[in-house]
Amino acid sequence: MRVLVVDDEKLARERLHRMVGTMNDYEVVGEAASGDEAVSKSMELEPDIVLLDIRMPGMDGMEAGKKISDLPSPPAVVYCTAFGEHAVDAFEVNAAGYLLKPVRREALMETLSKIGRVNRVQMRSFGPEEAEGAKKARTHISAKTRRGIELIPLTEIRFFQADHKYVTVRHENGEVLIDDTLRDLEDEFEGRVVRIHRNALVMVDHLEGLERDARGHYQVRMRGIEERLDVSRRHVSGLRKLVQSL
Repeated sequence: MRVLVVDDEKLARERLHRMVGTMNDYEVVGEAASGDEAVSKSMELEPDIVLLDIRMPGMDGMEAGKKISDLPSPPAVVYCTAFGEHAVDAFEVNAAGYLLKPVRREALMETLSKIGRVNRVQMRSFGPEEAEGAKKARTHISAKTRRGIELIPLTEIRFFQADHKYVTVRHENGEVLIDDTLRDLEDEFEGRVVRIHRNALVMVDHLEGLERDARGHYQVRMRGIEERLDVSRRHVSGLRKLVQSL
């Protein structure tokens, strides 16, 4: 994977450059010292990943990230900053990762390995409509909890379930509450989620099968968790066909 390192401080760039250089399958193809340079280098070098500082003079990282995400074949953007309050804003502009300075090698490795955003190599195999859809969808869900901002990779989520004004996100390590509506989530992640009930969406990648409970009602079975969710009658037929096709 080709990496562009962006930071207005030379020492910070050099440190990130060294860390990336110790990782297999990653190569630093360039550096930039400003937001404007980050955008131009992204266009010129076509990296797969941009490690982007937020606080920089002139065009800051948030603005640069938006411009980079609007490129025809955008790289994954990972924000690196000492200021944690930017986390939510970063993921609103479709960031693929978020790291607090000083960046630890372990955290960098974990973030790079979990990047779910469709990278340039994957996008070359997509048609224009598929690539556009991939560009719009987030790869993480952000939630405010007592521990601060939790970032849940989409690949770890099993289902979304609506309950009054909130939606519960059930993932492999627990659950969080978010403000998004099921309708918005269904539109954003079209093709990756399937509606099984008026109050629930299930991630297709973790869909394992259908089964009936003691009452004869259909429920969906998902990999890695014990919970079973009810399937409404109107969705049984379509869901059965989907399960058979997997």
